Amino acid sequence: MDHNDNHLNKSRVELHAKDYHKKRRILAWLSCLIALLASVVCVYSAYIYFRTKDTVDDAYDAKNSVRIIKGEFNGKKKFAVLLMGSDTGALDRKEKIGNTDTIIIVVVNPQKKRYTLMSVPRDTMAQMVGADQFQVKKINAAYPVGGAAMSMASVSKLVNVPIKYYVLVNMKGIMRLIRYVGGINIRPTLSFEYGGYIFKKNQLTHMGGGGALAYSRMRYDDPEGDYGRQKRQRQVITTIIKKAVSINTLTRLDSVLSSVSGNLKTNLPFDALRQIAFNYRDSTKNVKNDYLHGHNATIDGSSYQVQSTKELQRVSDYLRAELGLPEAPVNNNETYQNKRNKIDGFSFKNPDSQEYHIYEDYQDQSYQEEGDY
Repeated sequence: MDHNDNHLNKSRVELHAKDYHKKRRILAWLSCLIALLASVVCVYSAYIYFRTKDTVDDAYDAKNSVRIIKGEFNGKKKFAVLLMGSDTGALDRKEKIGNTDTIIIVVVNPQKKRYTLMSVPRDTMAQMVGADQFQVKKINAAYPVGGAAMSMASVSKLVNVPIKYYVLVNMKGIMRLIRYVGGINIRPTLSFEYGGYIFKKNQLTHMGGGGALAYSRMRYDDPEGDYGRQKRQRQVITTIIKKAVSINTLTRLDSVLSSVSGNLKTNLPFDALRQIAFNYRDSTKNVKNDYLHGHNATIDGSSYQVQSTKELQRVSDYLRAELGLPEAPVNNNETYQNKRNKIDGFSFKNPDSQEYHIYEDYQDQSYQEEGDY
């Protein structure tokens, strides 16, 4: 009797049992393969998580740490962050601690699914809040004078809005970030040449790190001066945010975060940044751009931007509303100086640059302002 005869003499139960065991072996093999792949993904995800955490931890500013309430970044609560750009780290800038020529109050409003970028002109006159003695300087000097704490306190006092978080990035970090997101596409607001780059108004232009930085830094050839530069800075920032939000792969995300390593400082811990990235994606769908509209003035021979009390109140009311806070009068050194200078004849209705005097008798007085000072 040959082999085929033996096979034919087997019962149907025996044949089905053989097929069943064969299928079980295949399923077991597939299960092992899937488990192996899952393990690899988990291990790699953990590697990316901890590598990213290490990168952010290196940037964490423990000196200016604040207590974060549970659920503070749950995707429902509003919050504000002071975004600062330092003029160091690129384009032949060698200073270790430079002025923060980019100062933007960022307010995230998940209820309206939007965020606000409120620019503060670098030359804005402001009290250096937290200094050992009374000092009034340009707001961009707050960081080199007293670090992030003084910057947050001075901007917060300027517009009467609570700010306890900050992110500082230097120019080298901005260039690397743009490079790692694959560059950005922007339609320039005007035509100009700067740093070897040529920009044509309204012509869609792909910019790498160097080009985007040059585009956002030019000031003197802009008819709007620093205000025009602020517009371009906000344009670059919003484009970066849109590009970054569209990145979903673990590898790419790790590269983006690693790209700013050594060029970023923040008092937001890793877990908070992770929650913000995960819970507030919908808040990036819309953006509101605005800025403090200052007036040209000369203080002790230097050019400044001074903000009227009316303008400070306008910005304060808007930002407080975005944060869910009630309106409150802005009473600070700037409103006090405005009141004194109005008596001297300074007028915010005059478009020309005027002399502005700083009265050092200000002692954080509280009083109700009247009219447009």
